[in-house]
Amino acid sequence: MIEVTPTAIPAVKIVRPPVFADPRGTFSEVYNRQALAAVGIEIAFVQDNVSLSRPVGTVRGLHFQAPPFAQDKLVRVVRGRILDVAVDLRRGSPSFGRHVAVELSGENRLQLLVPVGFAHGFCTLAPDTEVHYKVSAHYAAAHDHGLAWDDPALGIAWPVKPEDALLSDKDRAQPRLADLPPALTAWS
Repeated sequence: MIEVTPTAIPAVKIVRPPVFADPRGTFSEVYNRQALAAVGIEIAFVQDNVSLSRPVGTVRGLHFQAPPFAQDKLVRVVRGRILDVAVDLRRGSPSFGRHVAVELSGENRLQLLVPVGFAHGFCTLAPDTEVHYKVSAHYAAAHDHGLAWDDPALGIAWPVKPEDALLSDKDRAQPRLADLPPALTAWS
């Protein structure tokens, strides 16, 4: 049976698929739409993405897409380890601006459900980390936005010093939460 556990921000959930082991190794059904629906998660995922980050300390994010292309994400690590982070951008939410951080790895097999209205990002904790995530809307460049990964107002305890983090130029230039246009934090 699939296990779903709410985090400190209940909209963000940890998903633990069952793992079956025998002398040959293990088997796990990492996604089952019916099983998720049975525990209250009814999301139609439309695209799967994979990222490979070679060095430890690679930071990807914090990213989100605005409506009508906002995305739910179901994130898991195939190989390696990450600190996975979801930041609440729902201005009317009591947890607006707060975040959840969960370690995901190929070994612990946990998944993080990041709902619409949250920015998402991660930092690699092991070399050659491969992250797989499902999204509920296709990529739309005009609706693609980001948030400064190191915004002090977010209080994220990243496991890498800012000067040692490996980021894209785009991620280095993202605005702080206080500088996001109000339309980008007016989630319904």
